Amino acid sequence: MSDADLPAALEGRVTVVPADAAGPRPLVLVLPGGGYRRTADHEAEPVAQWLAGLGLHAVVLRYPVAPEGATAPLHPAPLDAAAAAVRWVRAGGTGLDVDPARVAVLGFSAGGHLAATLSTVDDDAARPDATVLCYPVVSFGADAHEGSVKALLGPGAGEDERAVLSAELRVTSATPPAFVWHTADDATVPVSNAVRYAQALWGAGVPAELHVYPSGRHGLGLADEEPHVAAWTHACAAWFAHLGWRRAQA
Repeated sequence: MSDADLPAALEGRVTVVPADAAGPRPLVLVLPGGGYRRTADHEAEPVAQWLAGLGLHAVVLRYPVAPEGATAPLHPAPLDAAAAAVRWVRAGGTGLDVDPARVAVLGFSAGGHLAATLSTVDDDAARPDATVLCYPVVSFGADAHEGSVKALLGPGAGEDERAVLSAELRVTSATPPAFVWHTADDATVPVSNAVRYAQALWGAGVPAELHVYPSGRHGLGLADEEPHVAAWTHACAAWFAHLGWRRAQA
């Protein structure tokens, strides 16, 4: 990969982490959280390294965010960057041997909102083939994370604007299958966000796997500090195996 291969929207924003595996491999686009104000380091490259260990190529996208105190709407810059990243990956921009029909997106918190929004776009070339959502922001209506709403839409966003970016309202039968996890006592982003997205998928006839762990703070990432919650990585690996994206481990 060279910077010349990158669309302008992705310059200086992507880190490619290849899997040590032969043949065309699936790739996962990693979207860290941070309330659309930053992109959290612990939800970025360490997650990509974990995915590479599963035999999945990974790309971390540091999508555009709004600086603290900014009031101008950020949307649609993050979505445009994420869509460009999926198209770039499918076009062979990473220089890796990627299966263009097996490109997933994995997002944490606000990055989960971006992943869910990307998963519900009408553009077949930009919509991923599978989705992983980790304690995601989903709804900009009920139980919304207002910090993400203000960063993305600016203060005073109306109901119509919020509805357009409420991913649970955008789900159709074309939305990709999803693995979703959250903690029941998340005090920052209510677990209802994850539940609503899974319910929307089930209602549309799209497979979804939902894991709700009893306890754990928001922003755990790989959750090394919480062994019970860290089981999400094993469950997610098994889900990828179920999709046929990796071999099931004995």
